[in-house]
Amino acid sequence: MTTLSDGAIKAAIKRVHFTGREETLRDGEGHGVGRLILKIRPMVKRVTTTWLAQQYREGRPITAKLGDYPSMSLAEARELFERDYADLIQKGRSIKTAQDQRKGTVGDLFDGYAEYLRVSNKSSWKEARKGLARIADTLGRNRLAREVEPDEITDILRPIYLRGKRSMADHVRSYVRSAYSWAMKSEHDYRSTSPRRFGIAANPAAGIPTEPKVVGTRWLRDSEFVHLYRWLENPSSPIHPPYARAVRILMLTGQRVEEIASLHKDQYDRSERLLDWTITKNRQPHTIPLPDLAVELLEAIEPNRHGWLFPSAKDPAKPVTHGTLYAFMWRQRETGVIPYVTNRDLRRTWKTLAGQAGISKEIRDRIQNHTLQDVSSKSYDRWGYMPEKRAAMETWDAFVRVLLRKNFSERDAA
Repeated sequence: MTTLSDGAIKAAIKRVHFTGREETLRDGEGHGVGRLILKIRPMVKRVTTTWLAQQYREGRPITAKLGDYPSMSLAEARELFERDYADLIQKGRSIKTAQDQRKGTVGDLFDGYAEYLRVSNKSSWKEARKGLARIADTLGRNRLAREVEPDEITDILRPIYLRGKRSMADHVRSYVRSAYSWAMKSEHDYRSTSPRRFGIAANPAAGIPTEPKVVGTRWLRDSEFVHLYRWLENPSSPIHPPYARAVRILMLTGQRVEEIASLHKDQYDRSERLLDWTITKNRQPHTIPLPDLAVELLEAIEPNRHGWLFPSAKDPAKPVTHGTLYAFMWRQRETGVIPYVTNRDLRRTWKTLAGQAGISKEIRDRIQNHTLQDVSSKSYDRWGYMPEKRAAMETWDAFVRVLLRKNFSERDAA
């Protein structure tokens, strides 16, 4: 067996430089199958040395470049050849299909999953990336992802849980579980090529129990709805005006807080009195007609120079976040000046009061962009239901105007 050495390589380079004739050095046996070779070529002012994986298919050699000597050492070339090419050659598969076979690290996995969320237009991608970056630092960003054990995940979750942050602990568990699930599926997805192989045998977060979900039931009764709406019109404490307007639009439309908070002027069709989203949480476009009360409110809003209807108080170049609206409402309800209510409670309130107004559940679901699971809706029905939604919003507008004309006592609103 002919085995290369650094001495033999240096001697061959000198020969090529002196003779001007190309040489090929072979590492080990493999004629008729394939092996690692070093191609040494004379140039006008220098000699080039290129590592190649060589394979014979149907009696003809094919090659794939690995790197250049000496920037890639003999040991590194051998390691790369054994890792990415030798097995393909033994199996008779073309080395042209070879990929980097190094197993992915924790950092590779978490960064890859966050990027997957971003390119998929998932609204949670920034939050997930930030959370996973912290977890990667704790677990060890440069260690192999397949080495992480379930106990290591629970060791991260337990302190969060013991601080009383149960929801946060469950979010962290969910991020890790989803990231590992993505990694296991992506490298076996025949429809695409995963940028990194992970070789994960089991998801370390799969067996960790989830925090029991608390199904909300809170919704604002008539008097509470009026009390909150009137307070937002004339707050008793200083607040950033766009925040109060955003919450009133939430109350009047029943939409998801993320979609209202990030509302841009381009999404408001003044002539048609519509709000339009190209893509939403359920991956579908969504358009709703507006009740007259919402139109009046939006017409009174001047979008800032960045086009946001509800800009952030700290950075006008960005819209207010759903978390900021949540915190703003939390502070006010803790003082007792408004009813106890969360953003999701407002969405539930619209669903309930719109039903009280006489709007069918099907149309309420369509206005709120809930995913309809029946076969007819998913696969066949392509009607937009805009006339029905317009009629529903007219009914809702009339219902709210009647509510706002009522005089409720403080006791009624409490």
